[in-house]
Amino acid sequence: MEAKQYDAIVIGAGFAGLYMLYKLRERGLNVKVLETADGVGGTWYWSRYPGARCDSDSIYYNFTFSEDLYKKWRWKERYAAQPEILEYLNFVADELELRPDIQFETRVTKAAFNEGSKLWEIETDTDEKFVAKYFISGVGCLSTTNIPPFEGVDTFKGEKYHTGRWPHEKVDFTGKRVVVIGNGSSGVQAMPLIAKEASELTLLMRTPHYVADARNHPLTKEQQDEAISKYEEIRDAFFTTPGGIRMFTTGKSATEFTPEEQKQTLEYVWETGGLALGSVYPDVAVNKDTNLVVSQFVRDKIDEIVENEATAKALHPDYYISTKRLIIGTNYYEMFNRDNVNVVSLKENPIVRIVENGVELQNGSIECDVIVFATGYDSMTGSLLRIDIRGRDGQPLKEKWEEGKVVKTYLGLSVQNFPNFFMITGPQSPSVLTNMPSAIEQHVDWIDRCIEYLEENNIQTIEAQEEAEKTWAQQCDDIANQTLFPYTNSWYTGANLDGTKRSGFVIFVGGLDNYRKICDQVADESYNGFTLTGAEVLN
Repeated sequence: MEAKQYDAIVIGAGFAGLYMLYKLRERGLNVKVLETADGVGGTWYWSRYPGARCDSDSIYYNFTFSEDLYKKWRWKERYAAQPEILEYLNFVADELELRPDIQFETRVTKAAFNEGSKLWEIETDTDEKFVAKYFISGVGCLSTTNIPPFEGVDTFKGEKYHTGRWPHEKVDFTGKRVVVIGNGSSGVQAMPLIAKEASELTLLMRTPHYVADARNHPLTKEQQDEAISKYEEIRDAFFTTPGGIRMFTTGKSATEFTPEEQKQTLEYVWETGGLALGSVYPDVAVNKDTNLVVSQFVRDKIDEIVENEATAKALHPDYYISTKRLIIGTNYYEMFNRDNVNVVSLKENPIVRIVENGVELQNGSIECDVIVFATGYDSMTGSLLRIDIRGRDGQPLKEKWEEGKVVKTYLGLSVQNFPNFFMITGPQSPSVLTNMPSAIEQHVDWIDRCIEYLEENNIQTIEAQEEAEKTWAQQCDDIANQTLFPYTNSWYTGANLDGTKRSGFVIFVGGLDNYRKICDQVADESYNGFTLTGAEVLN
C-alpha cells in the first residue's frame, strides 16, 4: 500500500492533538491526526468511570487561545464531570471543523525516521502507511492503563473493569460484592458512588492518600457569566502562574503564623474545597515544617470524619503532602462510615493471587462479584514506549530511555537522535503538575512557533543536542532535589509499576511560568541546544 504524504502526523485527538491540528492547519500545513478511539476526547473518551471529574476548576479547564471559542461555552459545575468534558471537546472539534483531518480507530504501531528522505515513516494497525516531515505525540501522560501482574487475573469469573478503560454503558453494581484495588484519583472518585449500589465494597489499599473534598456544586447563570467576563484573567493565569491556574494562597510559610492562625486558614481552605491545600502555603512542597502542618491537619480531619478509630488510622497518609498527586473527591472519607464498606491494607496483608471467585490475600480471602482496578497508568513514558519509535540508525526510543528508567529529553519537547519529533507535555516538562490545558497550550504554541521557524528558513531537521539533554536532566533533578518530591515513591517516579524508581525526576517542578520563560528564551536564541540541518540554517 502506498504511503499517504503529510507535512505532519499527530497522534491523539485529546486536548493536545486537537489544538496542534488547529495551529498547524492554520499555518497552511497538511496535517493528519491518528486516533485509536472512534471519537475525540483522549483520556476523557476512555475514563468514563462513576464520578470522573477534572480536578481543576472547570473555568480553567478549557482552551484560551480563542476568546470567541472561550465565550461560546458554559460549564455547568465547579468541577466538570467526564460527560461534560467530552461534550466540550466535541464542541471544539465541531466549532473548528477539525474532524475531516482526524482518522479514528487507527492505532500507530511504528514510526521510524528515514535518514535518506529526512521523513518519518508511520505504520498503523490498519496496515496503512503515512509519511511526514513532522511527527508529533499528543498521547498524554495518563493514557496507558496499568494493571499489576497479579497471578490469576484471567481466572476470575466475575466482572473486571479498569477505571481508565470503562465501558460506555452504565455498569450496574446493585446488590453486588465489589473489590476495588487502588485508591488514587479514579478510585477516590468512583468508590462513594459504587458503595451506594453495592451490597459490599472492599478497598484493597497499598498507600492511603490525602483527599480534599471538592465541594463541587452547580454553577449558576450569574457565576457562569462572571467566569466568561474574566477571560483575560483566566488566560493570564495560563501564562503567569506555576500551575497555570489561580488558587488561594497566603503567600507565606506556615511557620510565619501561629497555630491558631494556621488552623483558621486551613479550615477555610478545607471548607472551600479543591486543591488549595497544595497552594495555601507556597513552601508546602519544600519546607518539612510547613508540610507537617498541612499533612497533620488532613490526618486530624480524617479522625474527625471516620467514626471507626482503626479505619481512620489505616487511612492516614504518612508521606509528605503534595509529593504524590493531591486528590479531590466527594464524600470519600464519609464513605467509610457505611456498614457495607471495608478497607484492607495491602502492606499488612498483600494480594497473593486473583482466583475464580475473588481475591486471595496472604491472610484470608475476599469473595466478590466485581473487581475494579483503580491501579492507575504507566505514566509519563508508557504511551510513547508502547509505540515502536525509532530515530537515526534505527535506534529505538525504548532503548534510548532504557524502558523508561532513564529518560533523556531536552525541555521535555525533543529527543536527540529523533529529528522533527515533538512531544506535547512529555516527560521532563511540567505536565501533570499543572492544569493540563495550560501546559498543552504552552507546548503547542512553542512547537508551532518552532515549525514556523523551520519552514520559513527551509530547515530540514531539528533535534536536541546530547549535551542539552544532559544539562536539562540535571536541571530537572537539581530543582526536584530542592523539594520534598524525591522523598516519596509515586507514579511521578514510576514506582507505581514495580516499586523501582526511575533514574532522575521526569517532571520539571519549577513551575509552568518559569518553564515557559526557559522555552521562549531557547526559541529567541535561534533554538539554542538544538541541532538544525538544511540549506539555509541560520548561525
